[in-house]
Amino acid sequence: MATTLDDVINRQTYSPVTWLLSRQTFWVFLATIIAFLALAAVSTPFSSAQNLFSITRNFSFTAIAALGMTAVIITGGIDLSVGSVMGLAAMTLGLVMGAGHSIEVGILAGLAVSVAVGLSHGFLIAYVNMPSFVVTLATLSIWRSQGQVWSNNAGVYKFGPDEADFFWLGGGSVYGIANPVIALVILTAVTGFCLRWTRWGCHLFAIGGNERAARLTGVPVRRIKLSAYVFCSLMAGIAGMLMAGWLGSVTQNHAEGKELSVIAATVIGGANLMGGSGTAIGGIVGAALIEIIRNSLTMLGINTFWQGTFIGGCILIAVALDRMKALRQTEE
Repeated sequence: MATTLDDVINRQTYSPVTWLLSRQTFWVFLATIIAFLALAAVSTPFSSAQNLFSITRNFSFTAIAALGMTAVIITGGIDLSVGSVMGLAAMTLGLVMGAGHSIEVGILAGLAVSVAVGLSHGFLIAYVNMPSFVVTLATLSIWRSQGQVWSNNAGVYKFGPDEADFFWLGGGSVYGIANPVIALVILTAVTGFCLRWTRWGCHLFAIGGNERAARLTGVPVRRIKLSAYVFCSLMAGIAGMLMAGWLGSVTQNHAEGKELSVIAATVIGGANLMGGSGTAIGGIVGAALIEIIRNSLTMLGINTFWQGTFIGGCILIAVALDRMKALRQTEE
């Protein structure tokens, strides 16, 4: 879990319990536990081993992408194209493996495309000074379109000689734990360490807190912002490829609309859209809550069209609570 200067001050001023109660991530985690227990009580299928396995696997895709989104939002930016990047990386892997290459070559190709996308975003935002909202809104369409161009608007359903390994990577498990969940745990540990204990993490928070002050104190603002967008696209690419392995195919609309869930998970988990705060754990907790809501709608027989309403409502509530907290601190 990452920290900020305000966190350090709060820990020194207040007791650990008071500090914990002031964290949005804690309350979202509590809401997730309550929602899980309530749904388990009213729906027996919800608490079945198979459904719990499905929930943990499904939310991991969103959570992995949310790790990258957290880094970007900490700097005060946004990436609206993560869904399209997930689709482009998966399509790249599918085309390479479908052409007869090994799974290693396919994964490297998908990761390379993801990094290239992140570099293009970071360059336009950090060096050309274009707004992140405008850049990633444009590339949301561009990368989705390129995936269709590269595949000639056709899906990929055959993945060459390593097809079984690829399907196991995204849809298999180890000791009953889905492989995407294992990947999520590893990536969360790495991300949490980098945000809390490395200079890179400190610089991210410094830029989000006050970019001008960060620049005056010697923080390489442009390079750090560039790296944040590369990291975001890389996480999106990994999530997209794992998701393709689970689905067993890559279609033109792969991960379409996923950016809403990723941004929602990050914000609900405590990341401030104005920059300066966010944690690796927060995005996971937010993703878990969203997946439980999505799954419960299906289990309770509620029209799935309500999913967008619930997710959008959660974003509004999270942002409103954050603004209320900021106003209260200003008054104090």
